[in-house]
Amino acid sequence: MDLLDILTDKGLRRELPSREEALAVLATTDDQLLDVVAAAGRVRRQWFGRRVKLNYLVNLKSGLCPEDCSYCSQRLGSKAEILKYTWLKPDQAAEAAAAGVAGGAKRVCLVASGRGPTDRDIDRVADTIAAIKDVDENVEVCACLGLLSDNQAERLKAAGADAYNHNLNTSEATYGEITTTHTYADRVDTVTKAHGAGLSACSGLIAGMGESDEDLVDVVFALRELDPDSVPVNFLIPFEGTPLAEEWNLTPQRCLRILAMVRFVCPDIEVRIAGGREVHLRSMQPLGLHIANSIFLGDYLTSEGQAGQADLDMIKDAGFEVEGAEQTTLPRHRAHAAAGAGCGGHQEESACGTGGGCGPCGGHGEAPEAVAAEPKSEPKSESESDEARTDLVRVRRRGAGTELAPNA
Repeated sequence: MDLLDILTDKGLRRELPSREEALAVLATTDDQLLDVVAAAGRVRRQWFGRRVKLNYLVNLKSGLCPEDCSYCSQRLGSKAEILKYTWLKPDQAAEAAAAGVAGGAKRVCLVASGRGPTDRDIDRVADTIAAIKDVDENVEVCACLGLLSDNQAERLKAAGADAYNHNLNTSEATYGEITTTHTYADRVDTVTKAHGAGLSACSGLIAGMGESDEDLVDVVFALRELDPDSVPVNFLIPFEGTPLAEEWNLTPQRCLRILAMVRFVCPDIEVRIAGGREVHLRSMQPLGLHIANSIFLGDYLTSEGQAGQADLDMIKDAGFEVEGAEQTTLPRHRAHAAAGAGCGGHQEESACGTGGGCGPCGGHGEAPEAVAAEPKSEPKSESESDEARTDLVRVRRRGAGTELAPNA
């Protein structure tokens, strides 16, 4: 049995692959790429069919963040020429959200820059959630406000939030190299608080920051341990004016291998292609849909995405369908009995006997020698080639907080 057969079989049974197997996915060659996509696609279809969930970002507060995250255009000291504005009013945010929902988005993600919300900020977001749900009570609302203090997750839940996003971003071993103003443990604590309050936890990673294959596997295994319902996979957008502006380390093929590794480790979790999709996957975006079951529609926080209609056309042309509001995103065994609007939750007791959702349930043994992949050289940095497409990094100038209509 070769590597991809083993990984497919484990994925269909929700069994955790070994670290060696996960690393071997990242070490596959370009000649093997379509086979990798096909194997991950089989796992994706087992749990999510051909549905694609659309999500829409509303940036409630942009720029002027006191944190020093090296990847972020909103960081302390950033010279990136992004939009900067303070909190949107609830009606402004609701109007922006409505544009995304009209374009087919099922979930609206409310994001605010900063270390974490004050109690007054929680009140602001609660008012915004109410304004959005007054227009459409079925829309899922995910908040992303930074580090949470005690009882703030419970207040967001009571206000009608369905989910909370807080990414781990990279491995614990290298976290201090990208951020010094808070710790990896702080991020884990916030995801745990969200989970404990009954919010659907959303936590993912950023690839392309100069990390090793081992770092990527470490963070994805850590995410599985945390049991989020969705895992956004971001590909670094190297903004001018940030410390990582020259980190052009990704190719479309590398991105697809990373997505496949995430799918094999988290087979029945919503895997979302997030920031950097257009910049790094480029014309190979449709192949990503065979692995991930969720994307953002339109623009991101501080960068422009491709036109919303182009996203919809891509989904249709690739043979997929947009997930409807009446459809449950996660497989039945992961859904809360009382979940509304298709938000997922903790896994019920299952044959693997571990209970805790996407927690480890076997497959910790060494990879069989027969499936060991050939060693692969480090991918060539695009900064060393003529293929870098820095022209694709477009600063967002439209949508909420601007005078231009949103891209949805």
